[in-house]
Parts: sequence; structure tokens; C-alpha cells
Amino acid sequence: MRFKLIAATSTIAIALASGACGAEINQAGAKQVEESLTKLLPRSVAKDRFVTVNPAGTRYEIIYDLAKLLKKLDPGSLTITGLTPWSMFATPLDTGLWSVEGNNSLNVSGSFKAPGQPKADFTYAIDAFVVSGMFDPAISYFRSGDFSTKAVNFSSKSEAEELNAGFDGMKYKVTSSEGAAAGTTNFATSGSATGFIEKISSGEVPPVEIRADAFDFAAAVNGLPANKVRDIIMFAIDHADEKKLAAADSDKLKAMLRDAFPLLTSFNETIGFNNLTVSSAAGSGGAKNVGYEVTLDGPTDATRFGIGVTAEQISFTSPVVPAAYSAFLPQEFQLKFAIADMDFAAFGNEFLKVDFTGGAASEDSGKKAAERLFKGGELVMDFPKISAVSSVYDAEVSGKIRGRIDSSKEYSMDATVLARDLDKTIAAVQELAKTNADLNQVSFGLMMAKGFAKTDPDGRQRWDISVAKNGSVTINGQVIKGAD
Repeated sequence: MRFKLIAATSTIAIALASGACGAEINQAGAKQVEESLTKLLPRSVAKDRFVTVNPAGTRYEIIYDLAKLLKKLDPGSLTITGLTPWSMFATPLDTGLWSVEGNNSLNVSGSFKAPGQPKADFTYAIDAFVVSGMFDPAISYFRSGDFSTKAVNFSSKSEAEELNAGFDGMKYKVTSSEGAAAGTTNFATSGSATGFIEKISSGEVPPVEIRADAFDFAAAVNGLPANKVRDIIMFAIDHADEKKLAAADSDKLKAMLRDAFPLLTSFNETIGFNNLTVSSAAGSGGAKNVGYEVTLDGPTDATRFGIGVTAEQISFTSPVVPAAYSAFLPQEFQLKFAIADMDFAAFGNEFLKVDFTGGAASEDSGKKAAERLFKGGELVMDFPKISAVSSVYDAEVSGKIRGRIDSSKEYSMDATVLARDLDKTIAAVQELAKTNADLNQVSFGLMMAKGFAKTDPDGRQRWDISVAKNGSVTINGQVIKGAD
């Protein structure tokens, strides 16, 4: 839901860009704004006057007729009723920015049919979507802004599945600052929503209900050459109807991309759920806190893309899990991994060799660009931390795997495994083995592993494991397996 709202906000924001920022508000100025706005839209949409502008006292009223935006869609694939125009008010300021305000709502229903799928009926309602911010026509985006929604609800029903989702309300804001490099901008957004719920049911699986008291989110992109990115988007819109670019236009696009590179210096996003629960006939569970994080940073010739997931105070009950095994379900979990050392500088140089006119070398250049992204064809996977904790175990793994993008057989690994209270884990497995003899092998394996372990100052058992490309394996310096 949040991403759809932000995407919609961004679309409206781009449509607000205008070269007419004079202080006088009149019909001539409104026409100039409208003509400028239509340049940012596909020609087929612009002709239908999806956007109209009128003077409104000391500001302009910009009206978006959403129904006109959809009128050319095949009614056999999408029908929608209840769409009413949205309006935004923009006041030109002496600083060159625009003060933008809007308060709109949505209450629509309709049907959708994808090829090969059953028809689905849907409803989508937003009680209020309020916008207040400072828009910069020079970059076609908000320099700052506060956005909020009241209750948002969505439902969809077909022969195969029924979905209901929504939340009580959301608030988020956008801020910006000058980037470290000239001509670049840093953007950040943060916000929260309350009362999230999603219910899914179908004929194939039992109904599932997902709830969260609240979720928070934050994102930031740094070093964005906003003006240059806007120009690239404008170029793409201007040539959207062309099957292939002329040679001169291809050269122009390459020059624009080269001038805008790198498109950003870093990116990060975090999402956190509070009191998340999942309920179904197969079992119920949840966590006090669940977090998700994505990062992209580092120099262009050694970029790192990382993902992290955490869950605290996990609970789970299910008839398919015997009570004797419940102690082995994790109560805390953490996963962090990354693809490291990516060379986006080399990727960009190779990518700009692509023939944008649609020549035969285009596909080959794209493949070479992907190969240059990983230095020497080597893929580096970094695992800073994978951990799980329950009442009978406390384990953590970290390490790095190196492989090749053109082979699944040639790889090496260095990893460290840490375990606290291993004797407790072994005892718990041995107790289960009294009723499940297959677990005797697990117990025996854990006791063998204990024999190879070192003891850290904090009392944890440690195993430093190394797997070489030649197939040899060592644990804490002892050769366990020789080279192939």
C-alpha cells in the first residue's frame, strides 16, 4: 500500500513541473502551466486533457481527471467506477519553489481480468489524502513535504481468491538537502502507519490473516543528480512512441547517461513492524518486532548491496509441530547478507556501448555489461551475521563465499560458527532421540563437532571453517578433507 501511494504522489509531483513561475496569476499563466504539464505526459494522454489548470485567486488549481487517464484501456480487462477528479493548489513563491496543497479522497470499484486468469472484482478507498509541501520545478519533485492518509482499504474477489487489506492511517514526510557533489541532491522520507490488516482466502489454502499494530519506514537516497535524471525521463517520454532511436538520438541518450553517472552515491530503506501476527488454520505466530533493511553504498568500483532481516520475541503454535519440538523453534532471529565488491563504474562504461538504435550488438553489449559488474566474473557473497536463539540453542554464523557467475562448482568459503551452551543443545536432542531414533545421528554429529571446537573467552564454542576452491576443508586449522 505505501509504495502505491508514494508512486502516485511521485507521478503527481512530476506533473506539477512548470516553467511558468511568475508572481501574477491569470488565465494566460494557467494556459502556459497546462501546456508545460502536458509535455510531461504521453501524447495520447495529453490530447485527452487529463490535466487542466485554472487561476484560483493567488494560486493555480491543477485538476487531474483520473477517469480520462484510464478511458483508453480495454474495458474487457479493466472497468472502474467512482473515479472523481483530484485537485492540487500550487502557489509560486519568490524563491522559485511552489507551495503545494491538496486534500483528496478515493472511493472506486471495478473489475480486472488478466490474460488466463479469472475475473476479479475490487474496491479501493482512501478516506483522505492530504499533501502539503514545497515543490521545486527545476527538479520536478518535492524539496520537502508532509503527506497523510486516513483509513485506506482495498478488497479483491475472484473465483480463486479473496483479499482484504488496509490500515487505519499513515503519515510520512519528505526532506532534501544538497549533495556532496555539485548538482546533486539528497532525499529522505520517513513515516508510519497504524492498524495494518490483510486477510487472504482461497479454495486451495486455509484463510490467512496478517495484522500489525503499526509499521514504521524510512528511506534515503544520496547524491542524486535530480535535474539530469529528470532530463533523461523527459527524453524517454519524448521518444516513447518510437520503435527504435535514430543514431543521433542514441548518441544523445548515451551522453545524458554518461553525464548523470553515477545516478546515486548511496541508498537505504528500513521497514519495521510492531506486534506482527499471522493466523491460519495451520497455526498462528508472530513477533514483537520484525525489521527489514536494504542498503546500497560504497564507491562505484566497489559497491555493496546488503539486506537484513530481524525478528524478536517470536512465537508460534501449530498442530503440525509436536509440543516436544517447540523448544527448537527460534525466539530470536537475525539474517544479514550482502553482495560485495560490485564494479558499477565498469558496468556503466560497458553499458554505454549498447546500441540503442536496436542493432544486433545490443544484446551482446548488455551481457558484457553484466559480466563487468563482477570483477573477473567473481561473485562475492558476504554474511556478516546469521543467528538464531531459542531456549535450547544460541548459534551464530558469519562468513564469506566467493564463486563465479558462470559456474556453480568453483567456489571457496570462509566461515565462523559460534554456539553457546552446546551441552544444553546436545541434551535436548538426546531427549528427543528417546522417541525418534533418527535423531541419534544428529546427537552424534553435534558431539563430534564439539570435539573440533575452540572455546572463546566468553565461553562460546567456535569453529573457523575454510573450504578452498580445490575442495579441501579445514576446521580450526585441522584438515578434515583433502583436495579433490
